[in-house]
Amino acid sequence: MSEPSGAETASRATRGARTVVVTGTGAVTSLGVGARQLTDRWIAGESGIVDGFSRCLDFSPEDFMTRKEVRRADRFAQLAVAATQEALGEAGWTGSCPYPAERVGCIVGTTVGGLRTEEEQIATLRDRGPSAISALTIPMVMSNSAAGGLALRHQWRGPSFSVSSACASGGQALAVALRTIQAGDADAVVTGASEAVLTETGIAAFQAMEALSTSGQSLPFDARRDGFVMGEGAGVMVLEAAETAAARGATVLGEVLGFGSTGDGYHITAPDPEARGATAAIIRAMEDAGVTPAEIHYVNAHGTATVLNDRAETVALNAALGPAARDVPISSTKSAIGHLLGAAGIVEAVATVHALRKRTIPPTVGYAEQDEGLDLDYVPVSRPLDAGDRVSSVALSNAFGFGGHNVVVCLKALHA
Repeated sequence: MSEPSGAETASRATRGARTVVVTGTGAVTSLGVGARQLTDRWIAGESGIVDGFSRCLDFSPEDFMTRKEVRRADRFAQLAVAATQEALGEAGWTGSCPYPAERVGCIVGTTVGGLRTEEEQIATLRDRGPSAISALTIPMVMSNSAAGGLALRHQWRGPSFSVSSACASGGQALAVALRTIQAGDADAVVTGASEAVLTETGIAAFQAMEALSTSGQSLPFDARRDGFVMGEGAGVMVLEAAETAAARGATVLGEVLGFGSTGDGYHITAPDPEARGATAAIIRAMEDAGVTPAEIHYVNAHGTATVLNDRAETVALNAALGPAARDVPISSTKSAIGHLLGAAGIVEAVATVHALRKRTIPPTVGYAEQDEGLDLDYVPVSRPLDAGDRVSSVALSNAFGFGGHNVVVCLKALHA
């Protein structure tokens, strides 16, 4: 496949776009409440998967919201509140917002939205009739309720909306937030994604597709892989224009260098076996960031542990990175926390930033048996990141979704 020409995909330098930095991160996953806890436990090779699912067992919404607020928000929105609180604290936004409200955006993705609330209200309708339905049903079910609720909670009045592109939603939200700041539509964007579909309907629907692991294990790229493990969680990043972050004396964790976004136009659920869309997304992300394959230190793969997706992603990485693909360490956060659907891309980007800062390549937990044709370095055990005397490292974070959505984000993190 030929690469996009310079006329089709211009670099940041060519566009003269603003530099966008990461000043805060937050995450809630089955490995605990906290972005650093997620990263540290993943690096240690731990898994949050229990009985074939990845639940946020340590999360209690009452730790972050009043009882009234909890009753008025679906679980996916509650998870987003917790991740946002951590991210704002790390960014130094506690107390008051450092920007005019009109210059702060809030972009939060999800695949499904408030499925738990929807199930509960359908049961109420069936058992008790229309008069028993809550007047808050629609505000709790709608996919933009996390973004809208967070903007309301913190009184942000810049661009605020939800992004939904299946399991690419989190990566897409991050990409849209980057462009929003680069375009000058905001000076800062709180962006992320959240998902909570471990419900009766959610589980049954994925089981009906035969997409879930029958062994209850998440084994990306391994010959024994038999499907993905469903999870729940949320991830959030605080992005700021570099010049305004510097003016307020913010601590910078890293930078969002660029992204690539494409569609497969192939099948509603299966990936293109030739991986043309995924390959193009990786190439465009590097071109947008102004980096070459030789400058990539790590790839956090989409790595779902499904037979078709892992194979197609390997094809894409080989095609996009060329000979450098064999030298780039690749691992999947999903091996430790399962697949968080729409939240996966942003949670994995958060973990990538912290792993780079630690100069450590996290493992593909459980990887042991090579599959024919899957010939890259899938990192069975975490190891030091080889960045020489550089003060920062560069990584790609892949997110692909049903519908043929492909988003690849290029990140740079400063070594801690």
